[in-house]
Amino acid sequence: MPKVGIIMGSDSDLKVMGKAAETLEAFGVDYEMHIISAHREADVLVEYCQKAADRGIRVLITGAGLAAALPGMCAALFPLPVIGVPLKGGALNGQDALYSIVQMPPGVPVATVGIDGAKNAALLAVRMLAVSDGTLLEKLKAFAAEQKEQVIAKDARLAEVGYQNY
Repeated sequence: MPKVGIIMGSDSDLKVMGKAAETLEAFGVDYEMHIISAHREADVLVEYCQKAADRGIRVLITGAGLAAALPGMCAALFPLPVIGVPLKGGALNGQDALYSIVQMPPGVPVATVGIDGAKNAALLAVRMLAVSDGTLLEKLKAFAAEQKEQVIAKDARLAEVGYQNY
């Protein structure tokens, strides 16, 4: 079965990036998670990205803050989809990372989700894998139906108790 790789530059990113792992687990998608710094261990990152597809990794989810070099470096080295998760932090509270990830040069695409959007990154990875996996596609359809039911239930509760008692 295809896997997803989750990479972050620091253990301080685990709280956010763990949401990607939890989401993948909920869909039964195998993953591997690593802390690899693009700035402090570029050689490790190069080796990881160049060999990832051979290990069955089909999508990389990369979390990065501040200068956010990790997603772009992964996209330059890994031939399959890379999803960047800009992480809050620093003086600009994640906006610098967002701009860095979303403004990749032509030929080096990185799909980008919102700041701290690791759950959406995992859902996007699942959707990418579901293109060729009918079981995952059915799980995504069930997930969407469940979300719809949750909203319907919340609306019914609001109608029942009113906004003051909600």
